[in-house]
Formats: sequence, structure tokens, C-alpha cells
Amino acid sequence: MQTPDHSSDLAGSPAGFNTLAIHAGQEPDARTGAVTVPIYATSTYKQDGVGGLRSGYEYSRSANPTRTALEECLAALEGGVRGLAFASGLAAEDTVLRTMCAPGDHLLLPDDAYGGTYRLIARVLSRWGLEYTPVALHDPAAVAAAMRPNTTVVWVETPTNPLLNVVDIAALAELAHAGSAKLVVDNTFASPYLQQPLALGADVVIHSTTKYLGGHSDVVGGAAITSDAGLAEQFTFHQNAMGAVSGPFDAWLVLRGIKTLGVRMDRHCENAERVAEFLTEHPAVAQVYYPGLPSHPQHELAAKQMRRFGGMISFRLAGGEEAALKFSGLTSLFTLAESLGGVESLVEHPGRMTHASVAGSPLEVPADLVRLSVGIENIEDLLADLAAALA
Repeated sequence: MQTPDHSSDLAGSPAGFNTLAIHAGQEPDARTGAVTVPIYATSTYKQDGVGGLRSGYEYSRSANPTRTALEECLAALEGGVRGLAFASGLAAEDTVLRTMCAPGDHLLLPDDAYGGTYRLIARVLSRWGLEYTPVALHDPAAVAAAMRPNTTVVWVETPTNPLLNVVDIAALAELAHAGSAKLVVDNTFASPYLQQPLALGADVVIHSTTKYLGGHSDVVGGAAITSDAGLAEQFTFHQNAMGAVSGPFDAWLVLRGIKTLGVRMDRHCENAERVAEFLTEHPAVAQVYYPGLPSHPQHELAAKQMRRFGGMISFRLAGGEEAALKFSGLTSLFTLAESLGGVESLVEHPGRMTHASVAGSPLEVPADLVRLSVGIENIEDLLADLAAALA
């Protein structure tokens, strides 16, 4: 397979984030002048003689021009040498882990990781021979103690899902590399607008592009971006060999979402900061998890490592699990649904929904926990909705 090389002139340039989001990999169409990347709904491409590929394309599992535009944009936003787009976030995770690990290898993951990630590692890849240890990755001493000679990957979420712990990426990169391991960072909660792990020493960045990158709850996708040319070549091979690629329409939807990522994230953050303050002062709320609060144990690290603190909040109800379940069904603007990162606000009960797969494991989440994805609606309306549900 020949990989097309249509690198944007903006990639690696000093252009600002919003400029890259709108232009990287997205030059006007050479034939028509269309300013929006076309949706190339084709499975195969005419060859000029056997092996004579036009612009590097032969079959859309291997490469598709719409997907190429998205992958170039992702690489530019994260400061990587290669971005790859997948059919889902878990498809990206599976491809990356099967590329970087072999049977008998060991992996560290957060002790409050996303339930789908834990399920993939504990119930799929462990049967393939991958060993794993859940660790409080925000504790460097715990990480150092958990490292083994066969540890090949340290898998990080920061902030974590759903307890919003923040991990020192630069410090963890040093620890991982000292043990000859690679650092992979799931940057879904922060998005590349708020945090760029590759610049802090990470080797690979993962995204569920379903979330903030897509931003409109209308597409499912995933991405992997790396600053390591050798890994980039391996990921490209495995992406084609395993085949869980993003379709052209899905790639186009994520590209469309990325164009407004910066302005959307500013509003998500503004609203979340107000919601977190409101919840902290409410007598029905026992504890609030949000990196933007001075009471958060990693607040200073988050302020140093992130542009702002994100749109995700978790909190515990003073009335326990029954109160959490009741609250989750009483909101109006906060729609009861899984997922996150869309323009609309969502509420969910992690223990019964997104993290049901970790029940009974070391990653089990508190039964009284509620998670909010704070959208970009008018903040007065969101606060009124929460107040009514908590009353």
C-alpha cells in the first residue's frame, strides 16, 4: 500500500489553533475551488496502469481523500507527524494497543478509566495475553511501584473519566520512558484545544472524535496521533490491516465539527465553571469533581497543563445512590444520555450507564455519582434546570 502524502502547508507552522482547525489539510478543492472538503464516497480508484496510482489512492480502506484531510488536520492540531482516523474511539484504542503490545506484555491504566477502555483491556486483550494493572496515575510513587520489566505502555486519561483526576503528563512521560515504555494519553475530555500531550512528552494521543472534536452528537469516530515516525508507520500498516477506518461521511462530519472546536470549548468551559461553583454551594451535593475548582487536589497542575478546565463535571449526592438515580431523571435541558462533548448538555449515572462494565472491579465508581457534560446553552437556563432537579 502506498500512503498518500498531501501534507498541508500549515502543518507544523506557527499558525494559531483556530486557523489550523479551519485550514489544516483543508485547502480549496483543486478542480472546483470548493472551500469545504468534498465527501469522496468511493470505494476504489482508477489506476493508470497496473500499480500506477493517482495521488496515492487505490482502495478506501487504505486511504480516502476525505479521511486524509481529517487525519492531516488532527496531526496539525496535536502537533504530531501522523494522525489516523478510525470508526470509533475503541477501534483506535484496539489498533494502537495491538500495535504497541504483544502477548505477555504489561500495561498500566488509570484506576478510574473509562469503562469501555477497561472492558477492551480486561475482557478482550487480556485473553490475547496482555497483562494490566490499574493504578492511581496521579500518584508518581504508585506508578513507579507498578512498573514491571515487561511494561510496554502506560495508558493515561487526563482528566479521567469519570472522577476528573488530572495526571502530570510530563512527569509520567519521564517515568514511562525510564522504564522503556511508551506513554499513550486519551485526550478526549480536554480536546487538543485545551491540552496537547505530545508537547509534554507523550508518544501517542487518542481521541474519541465522537465527543468534542465532532461536537454535535451526530457521528461516531476515533483518532490516534503520534510524534514518533516509527510508530506512525506501524499504525498506518495496522489501520489498513485491521480495517476499522472512518468512512468518508463520518470523517467529513468530524472535520466540520473541528472548525468550531475552539469557540465551542471556550463556551463549554465558561458554563462548566459556573455549574461547578453552583453545585459546590448546594446543600444536596456532597462532593464536586472539577479541575477548575481550587479545592480539586490537582487544580494547580491542571492550571499549568491545560488552557482551561473543560466541560465535564462529576458530583456525588448527599442522598446516596437513590438520590443520584432520581436526579438523573429529573432534569430537562440536561438530557439523560450516554456520551459527552456535544453542544447540548447531558446527564448520566456512570455506575448504571457508561461504567457499568467496571462493576465489581477495582475501577467500580461510586453509586451516588452523577456525571454532567455541560453544553453551550445559556448558563442561566442550565443553572435553573439543575436547581429544579435538586430541589
